[in-house]
Amino acid sequence: MRFDIITLFPDMFAAVCQYGVSGRAHQRGQWSLHTWNPRDFTQDVHRTVDDRPFGGGPGMVMMAEPLALAIDAVRAARQQAEADIGALAPVVLLSPVGQVHRQGLASQMAASAGAIFVCGRYEGVDQRFIDTYIDQEISLGDFVLSGGELGAMVLIDSIVRLLPGVLHDAASAEQDSFNPALSGLLDSPHYTRPERWRGIETPEVLLSGHHAHIAAWRRQASLTLTARCRPDLLQAAQQRGELTRADQAVLKRIQLGDLDDADKDV
Repeated sequence: MRFDIITLFPDMFAAVCQYGVSGRAHQRGQWSLHTWNPRDFTQDVHRTVDDRPFGGGPGMVMMAEPLALAIDAVRAARQQAEADIGALAPVVLLSPVGQVHRQGLASQMAASAGAIFVCGRYEGVDQRFIDTYIDQEISLGDFVLSGGELGAMVLIDSIVRLLPGVLHDAASAEQDSFNPALSGLLDSPHYTRPERWRGIETPEVLLSGHHAHIAAWRRQASLTLTARCRPDLLQAAQQRGELTRADQAVLKRIQLGDLDDADKDV
């Protein structure tokens, strides 16, 4: 998998290339990253990449031409490296108008050959570039960052960890919060040694070794936690028809106040 990043601050991406799960996978060659600075595609002595917005207003706008030339160079490099499998890599802009990033989208992108991320800065990017070059716009949520770099790193990390062999145990990703395979609910709480910490006991069922009982507890705890913290996820799962009769029974007990705490034993 290959990611190409159009950015004014390429050094920021050391965070995903050198540290943690994504860093180890990068060192093993399971994915690659290439950065491209729009300033390298300018023609003036000042290497100008932005200008005042037409119509007035605060801030500056990223100019179309340096970005377009950068994309053309990326596509030529990817073609030469045969990085694309059967299709051109999509050009993705981190943008507040974009589709909100979800676990399902991360899974889709993990099955692809990668992407070209455009990291905007200032007040935004010339709309003519967006209309001509951008295939997809993605947002992290309803808030504003100073640029697209942090958003691109978040996307890369969420995608890379789903690649085969990246995690030490593939089941870790299967149990993640928001996993479509688990109805998109929150993951259950986790416990480790010691069994008793500052007077607080680990739920007994987790020490039982009874896999069926543990699985039932985790599902119940997931439903309880999701009902308390993210009821919108439960509503979406219900609308998709993904909750079982057992799930519905647990939810009924939650509504009646019988399961207030996510760590109660089954």
